[in-house]
Amino acid sequence: RQSYPPPLAEGNSWIPKTQTKTVKKSTTTAKKKKKKEMPARQKIRKLNWSLRVDDSQIQASSYQRMGLGAHRGRLNIQSGIEDGDMYDGAWCADYKDQHQWLEVDAIHLTRFTGVILQGRNSIWSWDWVQTYKVQLSNDSVNWQRCMNGTVEANPETPVLGLLPVPTVARFIRINPQTWYPNGTICLRAEILGCRVDDPSDIYASEQDPGSKDALDFRHHNYKEMRKLMKSVTEECPDITHIYTIGKSYMGFKLYVMEISDNPGKHELGEPEFRYVAGMHGNEALGRELVLNLMQYLCREYKKGNQRVVRLVTETRIHLLPSMNPDGYEAAYEKGSELAGWAEGRYSFEGIDMNHNFPDLNNIMWDAQEKAADPSKVPNHYIPIPEYYTKEDATVAPETRAVISWMQDIPFVLSANLHGGELVVTYPFDCTRDWAPQEDTPTADDAFFRWLAAVYASTNLVMANPDRRICHYEDFQSHNNIINGGAWHTVPGSMNDFSYLHTNCFEVTVELSCDKFPHTSELPIEWENNKESLLVYMEQVRPGIKGVVRDKLTKQGIADAIIKVEDHNHDIRSAADGDYWRLLNPGEYKVVVWAVGYFPSMRRCQVGSEPHPTVCDFTLTKTPIQRLKDIRAKGGKIPQDLQLRLRALRLRKIKY
Repeated sequence: RQSYPPPLAEGNSWIPKTQTKTVKKSTTTAKKKKKKEMPARQKIRKLNWSLRVDDSQIQASSYQRMGLGAHRGRLNIQSGIEDGDMYDGAWCADYKDQHQWLEVDAIHLTRFTGVILQGRNSIWSWDWVQTYKVQLSNDSVNWQRCMNGTVEANPETPVLGLLPVPTVARFIRINPQTWYPNGTICLRAEILGCRVDDPSDIYASEQDPGSKDALDFRHHNYKEMRKLMKSVTEECPDITHIYTIGKSYMGFKLYVMEISDNPGKHELGEPEFRYVAGMHGNEALGRELVLNLMQYLCREYKKGNQRVVRLVTETRIHLLPSMNPDGYEAAYEKGSELAGWAEGRYSFEGIDMNHNFPDLNNIMWDAQEKAADPSKVPNHYIPIPEYYTKEDATVAPETRAVISWMQDIPFVLSANLHGGELVVTYPFDCTRDWAPQEDTPTADDAFFRWLAAVYASTNLVMANPDRRICHYEDFQSHNNIINGGAWHTVPGSMNDFSYLHTNCFEVTVELSCDKFPHTSELPIEWENNKESLLVYMEQVRPGIKGVVRDKLTKQGIADAIIKVEDHNHDIRSAADGDYWRLLNPGEYKVVVWAVGYFPSMRRCQVGSEPHPTVCDFTLTKTPIQRLKDIRAKGGKIPQDLQLRLRALRLRKIKY
């Protein structure tokens, strides 16, 4: 009887008979669609980037130093700030000969289908492998060569090498044969394959985790995204509404899904929430999570899930899955394995939208430095500078569309979904005096830290103390949250603009080490983030809310300023006079005023309950404003107003 499995022998690839037909079929399909289909569409998995592949599973023949060890040989891994530290950008062998290798132990039997190679990520060095061999083994002793590969002369571009025949084994080795003449043997690699059943595997019960939610777990291009969004509205027509906020440079519409019990309109007293994904087109996980969230909210609402019902009935939710559709389409065409680190990051015009919003931080800080009394300098609703509004300004149409959207809707809370790390950052993103790294807190630093911690602490991967770091920074030492400026300065970020130009508080969530996870990882990533996405939306409630009204007419007053004592950041009431001020538990002195009205003060107590404290305000018009209003309407001045105006004139004469 044949052992399970036998050692691989030269020229004898071991493939179970029951799998032979499947392998042939998939190979034939791959040949037919070679020009159109990338491996991202195949039923394979990226082994090397999965957080379930421990550093101990990656070995090497030698390495120059620890910072260039085998564990640094993962595709797209980024080097530290300085070459020579513990976190360099590749595995680099200590010797320049053809006996060097990088080995991955898949632990379980795996049908290997190929490899993807890159050179070293470094500012100073150009090192990459030009040709290589791939070897397979079941015992790490006897090896069978199964392919020869070639890498293009570029250390950053991922290059695919498919095995001639998908082969089952446990171990895989990459054996460099030639390399860049002026460099050394350095590479970053991705291993492509999928686990197969093995009755003798004592860990066979540890199958890959998935999701119980029957959602559409795959990557959606523009056409497929539209189709999915339409299907959600057809499934839940009473709580959904699709609208567009503009177009990309290439003409793709920026679609938003609204989810509310009264979609299409703002309800007095109901807060507005948004998720924005895909600012960088190649950071695809956020896009898919937002699409999954649409489906989930729809179906759970129909089931009567009380948590979801409360979210939908008490919050107006806006979901923008793709802010940069042009970039996404470019990355999608390459596929999750071959998009690299930057393919599709920028707009079609080459603009990084994460730096493309007006830099209001330095406008405010400069004004504060020049002012005799910095406390008098406006700390909110800072206007957009004139140069930014000109037609020849370097502003992406996608950025302009989002700014207009932010101005039209009184958003209270938002999150910007990115990828490539595992951390939640909060404003300010831009540092003072252009420092490359510096903690730069806002006036609401305590609440922003709470918001970031809420998402990070409920994210299954971030909260795992045993996970490895993504690249070179250990964010677990910061509880997986960090001030944006303390990480690296980002002038013109959407987070800072949202805080300084509107009432909306916004954080950035870096969702995954891998910017473009393989389709097979999407159910797991949904489970990793589902609770975080829901609990973060619920943070639109803490604090105070209310309506600012005119004492006589009882009508809402727009643009009334709401000031909380000891918080040097004000907000304004919306068009109907309603407002929401996010605050941690405590007692606050709140002052509200508007043009033409006397100010009003109240003390508002914020508890720890999951709902806001209602603090309504009634403002009385000043006599001068009442006079202006009456004259504008051509009316007669009442006697009481005449007496008050006379008293004011006498007071001015006296003093």
